[in-house]
Amino acid sequence: MAEELIGETTRRHVSAFARHLLATGRLDLGGTVFVGQDFRNSSPDIVHDVMASLGAQGLIVKIAGAVPTPALAFAAMAEGAAAIMVTGSHIPGDRNGIKFYRPDGEIDKADELAIARLAAMIVPQAVTSGATPAQDVFAKTVAEFLKRYAKLLPAQGLAGMKIGVYQHSTVARDLLVTMLKAHGAEVVALGRSEHFIPVDTEAVSETTRTLLKGWAKSENLDAIVSADGDGDRPLVADEMGEVLRGDLVGFLGAHFLKAKTIVTPVTSNSAIETLSKATVERTRVGSPFVIAAMEKASDDGSKAIVGFEANGGFLTWSDFGRLKALPTRDCFLPILAVLYTAKTLGQPLSDLQRAFPMAAALSDRIENFPTEKSKALMARLSKSQGHLAEFLSPLGKLKSLNATDGLRATLDDGSIIHLRPSGNAPEFRCYVEAATDEKAASLMEQSLQLLKSQI
Repeated sequence: MAEELIGETTRRHVSAFARHLLATGRLDLGGTVFVGQDFRNSSPDIVHDVMASLGAQGLIVKIAGAVPTPALAFAAMAEGAAAIMVTGSHIPGDRNGIKFYRPDGEIDKADELAIARLAAMIVPQAVTSGATPAQDVFAKTVAEFLKRYAKLLPAQGLAGMKIGVYQHSTVARDLLVTMLKAHGAEVVALGRSEHFIPVDTEAVSETTRTLLKGWAKSENLDAIVSADGDGDRPLVADEMGEVLRGDLVGFLGAHFLKAKTIVTPVTSNSAIETLSKATVERTRVGSPFVIAAMEKASDDGSKAIVGFEANGGFLTWSDFGRLKALPTRDCFLPILAVLYTAKTLGQPLSDLQRAFPMAAALSDRIENFPTEKSKALMARLSKSQGHLAEFLSPLGKLKSLNATDGLRATLDDGSIIHLRPSGNAPEFRCYVEAATDEKAASLMEQSLQLLKSQI
């Protein structure tokens, strides 16, 4: 829960992060760290601990405030600074988290281990009363981030489109409106909330889907866009309020940029290889794995490299013309890419799924799935293909298995069931692919029921 982060836990880990950067030479004493946050009630208190801990380590703090994670990372990287984002992303508002960025981008798995080791040894100093002096860089961070997209499309590239922005409690809500208007769209702000609403762009709730369909009809919209709590994962719905899959959104971003190398996790749609002329590299789930694979592709001589995840979070390793690389998840670029692609094709967004046909696919999750139970289940099913085949037998006959991340089982009819516990919450995620939407929906329902029987 969020209260567990306030105080010593945050101070330990932030102090460890700072010491790790100083020890590895990524920051010098007196270096700068940008700090941002989402709109959760607990975020300001955690930010207070972050600022105190950074000050105690002799680092300068620049407060960006409530800004999207990619905007924070972009601003920090431009100045050769580190960054810390206080956010729980899409998880419920009573929980929270912290994202760490080196001056060159996201921390990797080796950094995570080093920070954890240091945190276990640190005795944090008490937080003094009063705020740590810091420079307010909110306006500059926002302005520079919006400038990144100002020339991405031709002038008035979205003119004639009426686009809804589901604002809820995402820190991207005002920037999305400003950006879309700057590209000529008519924008309708929808569903702004003063209390935190968790929106998962990979497993969109029925409540959210109902809202989107209602707004699409009542406002006569061409599209509705949104993002998760910290604005690094996009949500795009068509003119009927139907949500486009995140991997389709990510693919359209790659298509728009004419990427030559695409890095994406194994959970992304299996049709990507057939739809794209680019080289496709598959990874485990999570931006650190995508980033590591993009870096390796670059070292191997690949050009025009992008990455995206099944939730739509889009990363650029290479510069694309005037668009500078941003190797962290971003919701803004793929949103513009999808809207502009539909506009240039002269088609509604719903036709994009026919123009770029992917396998019928769904993703969902079971919330409050105890972590110890998910670990035990995965351990049992991973013992042998026989164990997994027996477990899945009510759904079909197991044909093959990919264990890159979780268990991705292909059945004898070509359908896919991918079982994977969440890495940052007590949730169990399930991904399915099938020949038709109806088959995918049936397979998802059966898979979730099978998983629920294990709780």
